[in-house]
Amino acid sequence: GNILSVLCGDSFTEAAVAAKDASLTGLEFAYGIPGSCGGAVCMNAGAYGGEVSSVLLDMRVLDTASGEVFTISKADARLSYRHSIIRDFPSYAVIGARFELKSGNKDEINAYMQDIMGRRRDKQPLEYPSAGSVFKRPAPDMYVGKMIEELGLKGFTIGGAQVSKKHAGFIINVGGATASDVLALVEHIKKSVLSAYSVELECEICA
Repeated sequence: GNILSVLCGDSFTEAAVAAKDASLTGLEFAYGIPGSCGGAVCMNAGAYGGEVSSVLLDMRVLDTASGEVFTISKADARLSYRHSIIRDFPSYAVIGARFELKSGNKDEINAYMQDIMGRRRDKQPLEYPSAGSVFKRPAPDMYVGKMIEELGLKGFTIGGAQVSKKHAGFIINVGGATASDVLALVEHIKKSVLSAYSVELECEICA
């Protein structure tokens, strides 16, 4: 039918492709988002006007403390901007999910996905490894990339981690970057933005 079942380790982008191949619409926004379906559900990932909360039916969860496996419905998932109930309980891990989609025209779905990918290529540093957008927007009309660029931090590098020269909201691996390099760069950006704008940034990525 119109239900797409995924496992936590499945590629979020490949889930969008699977939906398209089944002529199902609603998951186009996922095309090009790096990472897994489990991670996407955990953080209510989104882009280009769509997010997990718009398509989630339910999630299958493992409580790593008790070993219990159970289902959490969309209504009980505490979904908000880059947040779900999984972020509230450190012992919870998403092991699967179901997306409720709608029937659509495969050619139209594919055209929209290619349009999204074209916009990503134009604006985002897809030629380098990254974890996607680093910071949450502090407010709907406040763009972190613009603030970072205004501070002259485009191209700023620690180890192998660099603020992208193409889009300042991304930290890219220009060669041999470690997690410590990325986290150190994140902290430098946070301190710089706080000092200049009195805005305390929150990360979309999780250490």
